[in-house]
Amino acid sequence: MGKPVVNKTRPFVSRLVLMNYKSIANCDVDLSQLTVLVGPNGSGKSNFLDSLRFVSDSLRNSLEYALRDRGGINEVRRRSKGHPTHISIRLEMNLPEESNAEFAFLIRSSPGGEFAVQEEKCRICVNTLPIKESHYHVVEGELRDASLDLQSAIEPDRLYLGAVSAIPGFRPLYDALTRMGFYNLNPDRIRDLQDTDPADVLARDGSNIASILNRMKSEDVWSKQRVEEYLGAVVPGIKGVGVKHLGPKETIEFRQEVQADLHPWRFLAANMSDGTLRSLGILVSLFQGASKRKKRVPLVGIEEPEVALHPAATNVLASAILEATKNTQVLITSHSPDLLDNKNITSESILAVISEKGQTIVGPVDNGSKAVLRKGLYTPGELLRLQQIQPDVQSIKRAAHQLDFFGDEGKK
Repeated sequence: MGKPVVNKTRPFVSRLVLMNYKSIANCDVDLSQLTVLVGPNGSGKSNFLDSLRFVSDSLRNSLEYALRDRGGINEVRRRSKGHPTHISIRLEMNLPEESNAEFAFLIRSSPGGEFAVQEEKCRICVNTLPIKESHYHVVEGELRDASLDLQSAIEPDRLYLGAVSAIPGFRPLYDALTRMGFYNLNPDRIRDLQDTDPADVLARDGSNIASILNRMKSEDVWSKQRVEEYLGAVVPGIKGVGVKHLGPKETIEFRQEVQADLHPWRFLAANMSDGTLRSLGILVSLFQGASKRKKRVPLVGIEEPEVALHPAATNVLASAILEATKNTQVLITSHSPDLLDNKNITSESILAVISEKGQTIVGPVDNGSKAVLRKGLYTPGELLRLQQIQPDVQSIKRAAHQLDFFGDEGKK
């Protein structure tokens, strides 16, 4: 039986800096191995999570695809009285074998929905390769600096990292960024008959879950067993899940105990509740590839994993999330006090999100709330019920004025 790959709790993305991404004017936060985004509806939690998905989509497909999928550049750049014309994203990351990386780019928008990559920087230190550092700096499509003799120019509507992804020094970062998974699971898509999918990362809506489970059965037995064990705790009576082939299509088959019958009955996904299907999708997203180093998903983002779950099941869900963080970084958005009541979810895991005059502000929990949590006077869930989880707005605004996006100044 395969065993999980231990990640030594180094978060893949350790720092995320954003400027003018959707409702976020500026944001500079450190991310933990588990990060829970907490805030009211419409505050911008999904926009924060989407910024990371945007990076992955831009590299896995293309920058044009990623923008078009979100309605175009004018829907992605922040709207304001001053009409900002650029989007900036910067990531600082940890790679395997104590290696690290930085990746940043700025996209300029033009009238008529046109766009171009104005500047892009990348630096990767991979300790296991003969060349310890690989880096480049591209401005307006022209290569200004590089550690290797690289292609000197690139089309301005492309990210340069995609062009150099076959070079060993840059490949680990490219692979990791394109293997991030982000989930807004749709029970109807999980319930539908599905085509066989050669991909080894679960689709955003869960529409290839049968193929992923089939692959887990043959390549990742430990992870499939953990999925089944947690699912059985969330939905009493379920003893296992498998794949049923129906002609050229496939679907999920559940084995569930039925009163007065010695053997579990078999039910297809079409007969299961939304809550059961969402629970399965969440668990598969968390444990996919845990025992396969080359196929590990380094970061999983899930929107409101508690939706359609009975409150009694949220502690099981929290336990599954915390176990999954041994192998992958997990970011979730949540409105669930019951989820935050888990004693292993601390203030360091929480980013508070609010909207102030249409602008999203994201940051660590304010010092007063941290002190209350540290003393054990309240749990994060109790503070959420009291609507007392707030970011330290003034500190965040002060830090924003000091940030040099492509430089080394600002918070470390």
